[in-house]
Amino acid sequence: MPLFVIERNFAEQLELTKEAAAAVKLINEDVGVNWLYSFLSADKKKTFCLYEAPSIAAVREAARRANLPADVIIEVSELRPEAFS
Repeated sequence: MPLFVIERNFAEQLELTKEAAAAVKLINEDVGVNWLYSFLSADKKKTFCLYEAPSIAAVREAARRANLPADVIIEVSELRPEAFS
């Protein structure tokens, strides 16, 4: 399945609760996307999330349903250092 990095910009510092994360995961499952992990900026106002999804449209739909920003969505491929050893 294709991989996507989603850049999300928040007006306030992000304080994600366990319940909110579970709700996002349920929405994602309904749309057919899988949240793999995220990086949070030091000021807690930006995230970079890695998702598996069938398309950019599916990522956008999941973000819309979860009421989350999806400012930049980029399809990526994975490179691991050990592949070059």
